[in-house]
Amino acid sequence: MNPLPPPDSAALAHSQRLQRQLVAAIEANGGWLPFSDFMAGLLYAPGLGYYSAGARKFGAAGDFVTAPEMTPLFAEALAAPVAAVMAATEPAVLEVGAGSGRLAADLLLALEKRQMPPAHYYILDLSADLRQRQAASIAAAAPHLAGRVSWLEQLPETFSGVVLGNELLDALPVDSVAWREAGIFSRGVGLAADGSFVWREQPACGALLATAEEIAEQCPLAPGYESEIGLASRAWVAEWGHRLQAGLLLLLDYGFPRREFYHPQRRRGTLMCHYRHYAHPDPFYLPGLQDVTAHLDFTAIAAAADGAGLDLLGYTSQGRFLLDCGILDRLGEIPNGSADYLRAASAVNKLLLPHEMGELFKVIALGRGLSEPLCGFVSGDQRYRL
Repeated sequence: MNPLPPPDSAALAHSQRLQRQLVAAIEANGGWLPFSDFMAGLLYAPGLGYYSAGARKFGAAGDFVTAPEMTPLFAEALAAPVAAVMAATEPAVLEVGAGSGRLAADLLLALEKRQMPPAHYYILDLSADLRQRQAASIAAAAPHLAGRVSWLEQLPETFSGVVLGNELLDALPVDSVAWREAGIFSRGVGLAADGSFVWREQPACGALLATAEEIAEQCPLAPGYESEIGLASRAWVAEWGHRLQAGLLLLLDYGFPRREFYHPQRRRGTLMCHYRHYAHPDPFYLPGLQDVTAHLDFTAIAAAADGAGLDLLGYTSQGRFLLDCGILDRLGEIPNGSADYLRAASAVNKLLLPHEMGELFKVIALGRGLSEPLCGFVSGDQRYRL
């Protein structure tokens, strides 16, 4: 691994506090912690985890750049299906994991331009620091619409409208699994003699074992194959089967259909960490200071939705989705040759091109009570691949 930028003394002390907390959790659990529990601590430990502490995460000054940070045209494209679903259900949007608030601000303005501003724009985010930044972003970009925005502490009991998650599910904890000659094992975290974190394995059991066996029946996994299983993301999607009365669950994230996710060439899984715009595979590095993610098995997401009574309304690449939603038309509204046009065109290329975000990122639409086809999936629907 290439040398990564060193943290300052305050950030290092923060990381060391979380490391001590994780060490205590491992010791309290008999010397071994499932990776899903370890990852939950890395990301969400109160006041110390990556998403619950105050370090800047998004944009050029953070650890990675998301699509909404690149250009408001991303939100203007999303506004097309969002407005159509609100017109058919309720004028409400719930964004889960709203990051810096950039998407919320841009989407409010884009929906207003379509004369469809939501009566309510709800944001659910676990980070108090991010909630403050979201409020500031919205107040700066769309002050006249800020009164429509409110923050939730938990999922609503019932909801009608549009639920939006951009790069949300990849940040939910995953289990790490190994298919060995001797059986299927859960890869967890233990402690070396010097107190550092090390991978340790125990036989898988329960729902994790059953899911790993199902995957092995469907995909040719050679002994020694290691990967991830996202039980938390499946449970999150299934929960909406109890809560969504009518409307759309629109999720944008990176991942693959199952047979591509568990491809023989991907034999060490998809776990990836992001720190200061460097990507690397070591989840034990600087706990609390880096993002830890895994790709999505979109076949599992679709199955969880189906089991919860939701309809699979569409699945495609992000590039194809944005094209169908008219992002090039929105780009064409900017004066050609201007500095604004050149900046926007560069960002749109990154969102659309297959070797950038256009193919790796996918869009899946799940819903209830919607009869009309969704724009975004008109010319490139790939549900057959799931």
